[in-house]
Amino acid sequence: MEFKGSIELDIRDSEPDWGPFAEPTAPEGAPNVLYLVWDDTGIATWDCFGGLVDMPSMSRIAERGVRLSQFHTTALCSPTRASLLTGRNATTVGMATIEEFTDGFPNCSGRIPRETALLPEVLAERGWNTYCVGKWHLTPLEESNLAASKRNWPLSRGFERFYGFMGGETDQWYPELVYDNHPVAPPATPEDGYHLSKDLADKTIEFIRDAKVIAPDKPWFSYVCPGAGHAPHHVSSEWADKYAGRFDMGYEAYRDIVLENQKRLGIVGADTELSPMNPYAEMTGPNGEPWPLQDTVRPWDSLTDEEKRLFARMAEVFAGFMSYTDAQIGRILDYLEESGQLDNTIIVAISDNGASGEGGPNGSVNEVKFFNGYIDTVADSMKFFDQLGGPQTYNHYPTGWAMAFNTPYKLFKRYASHEGGIADPAIVSWPAGITAHGEVRDNYINVADVTPTIYDLLGITAPATVGGIPQKPLDGTSFASALKDPEMPTGKETQFYTMLGTRGIWHKGWFANTVHAASPAGWSNFDDDRWELFHIESDRSQCHDLAAEHPDKLAELKALWFTEADKYNGLPLGDLNMLETLTRWRPTLSGDRSNFVYYPGTAEVGLGASVQLRGQSFSVLAEVTVDSAAVEGVLFKHGAGHGGHALYIQGGRLHYVYNFMGEDEQRVSAPDAVPLGPHLFGVRYDRTGTVEGSHTPLGVVSLYVDAVAVATLTDVRTHPGMFGLAGGGIAVGRNDGQPVSTAFTAPFTFTGGTITKVVFDTSGEPYLDAERELAAAFSKD
Repeated sequence: MEFKGSIELDIRDSEPDWGPFAEPTAPEGAPNVLYLVWDDTGIATWDCFGGLVDMPSMSRIAERGVRLSQFHTTALCSPTRASLLTGRNATTVGMATIEEFTDGFPNCSGRIPRETALLPEVLAERGWNTYCVGKWHLTPLEESNLAASKRNWPLSRGFERFYGFMGGETDQWYPELVYDNHPVAPPATPEDGYHLSKDLADKTIEFIRDAKVIAPDKPWFSYVCPGAGHAPHHVSSEWADKYAGRFDMGYEAYRDIVLENQKRLGIVGADTELSPMNPYAEMTGPNGEPWPLQDTVRPWDSLTDEEKRLFARMAEVFAGFMSYTDAQIGRILDYLEESGQLDNTIIVAISDNGASGEGGPNGSVNEVKFFNGYIDTVADSMKFFDQLGGPQTYNHYPTGWAMAFNTPYKLFKRYASHEGGIADPAIVSWPAGITAHGEVRDNYINVADVTPTIYDLLGITAPATVGGIPQKPLDGTSFASALKDPEMPTGKETQFYTMLGTRGIWHKGWFANTVHAASPAGWSNFDDDRWELFHIESDRSQCHDLAAEHPDKLAELKALWFTEADKYNGLPLGDLNMLETLTRWRPTLSGDRSNFVYYPGTAEVGLGASVQLRGQSFSVLAEVTVDSAAVEGVLFKHGAGHGGHALYIQGGRLHYVYNFMGEDEQRVSAPDAVPLGPHLFGVRYDRTGTVEGSHTPLGVVSLYVDAVAVATLTDVRTHPGMFGLAGGGIAVGRNDGQPVSTAFTAPFTFTGGTITKVVFDTSGEPYLDAERELAAAFSKD
């Protein structure tokens, strides 16, 4: 910016110009902007969209705003959030999949280009304060650590303050929190009444209030993402019990009830039909693979009384989780109203995708099983019936409820080919600027259209440069005119979709899609996909395939899909199974090595930066000096109570536990007390095969004091994949968060001695060789 003052020899004779140095200033009276992004919430969930889950805060927003009945997302978390914040298709900005599954292609690198700026980057340059609270999920795993550059962390992408979690999910009782650019412990424990949703509401209010006491007229943008209703569905029994009996009718009956509500509210047309519960159960893949069992629904009438009781309780817990979080958002709305800010705040409340089918046909008390290729059994889940929603579980409802909460649509999250994955609730409210209150808009809208609409409402032209970097055009289309006048068209004609091997395209009221099982099915052979054709404008639930009747229209839309894919980086397609996904090479700061050294007093090292065992043979050795016979505590922990392992001293003896899926604590203990003085304590897992008829690794655990194996345990089951998307980190000398084992109470900090370091070795070398190498290395320290 040009300096317009004058500079003379003496400052007394010079004229200052503060323009080049002044803080950017928003226009007088500019509104605040609040994005409320829910997780895994189907359109048939909230009561204001016809569902049976009480959401008074969402209804409060809807009563002073507009509900969007044809709002669409990408069918998955990270892609929707990237599209929302940039105003572009997810593939345009490198986010064709979630951050945990990134790959080295322009459409799925997991790194949003600087040429496609985020809304906070634009607003910060124009005088808005910018805050991010809750789920981020826009940084690759390999960059979500303290050695990374932070180039894709919230504070490097336009946000001035951040408090939340980096990944796709977190334990609501024991969250992995980051404050700005560093990890922090939760301010309280579940025993103290802590829950993440309340914590996030507190921080949202705090961030806004901190600035308002200084600059009361300065507007703000708050991006608030509580993580509800993503698994784990965590809430106190008090809130779950509010729904006792509400879902006893079962998921098919729920759909009947809700469809009538939706018709009455104008969310769907009066002639809308219910899609079948298992639309593709008889379908086979290109190589004869059956439709994935995990994506099927068990009819309610086929369930035993015990199964019905379990499934109904899982829905009650989910509903309680949603209502509790809604109540915390209500506290934010109350603060805004009390402080005179609510009327001049643009609120956009959406879900990032449809209800989730990741619980499988039986539901799950531990969603970690899904990411390791297991389907829960009802017998396993019933053991935790009374603990559902509590810290002991990591629960998720069955696919039947996913279909119900997506009424009247087919399928669920992960499927961009069907409305159940992409058609989601959305509300826009701005009492001071949009006079429509309590109304419904039926325009076809995509999440990429939201930020262009916000620019329009704020009177901002999409910037040509941001931070000095030239910008790519927006992909989305503003629907601001339709918010104010239901007769006004938005001008949107086409929207293409791709997600985890599924495909779809909307064009002028028609929708063409492939019938392909979503990842992790691993079908591939995309040229063999069968395409369907629907007139979505009159057949919202995709009940009447018109492909045979209108082959020319189908051919037109298929060709258009490839045209759009070429324009927006739609290829390559990927439907990799979980093993393929996890084992694909990705760049990491930790490098390709088999030896990892961890120290006490450092932050927990999380997924993406820590060693990954994945059922292979490994050794862990700890250099420890024992100073007292009263020595006790954790030497290392890896994972959490829903899956993990730990080496610890308790009662004077050395112990090792491998917690398999939160249901089997396989423990081995030394017979004698640990001796005083310096020692190498260690554990060795030797894989011997797999459990018969299963992909579960099986092996022998040996516990060592120095070079002597003091105890062994055979037939130890280990995870074939990860310990989970959250809580899977490594810490030395303590167990922050949820304890890996019920044998001790977290954090069980190590006392009575000193831990120098802990080394993980995955080379496959015999334990004694690893021990000798480590001893030699120790001697040089």
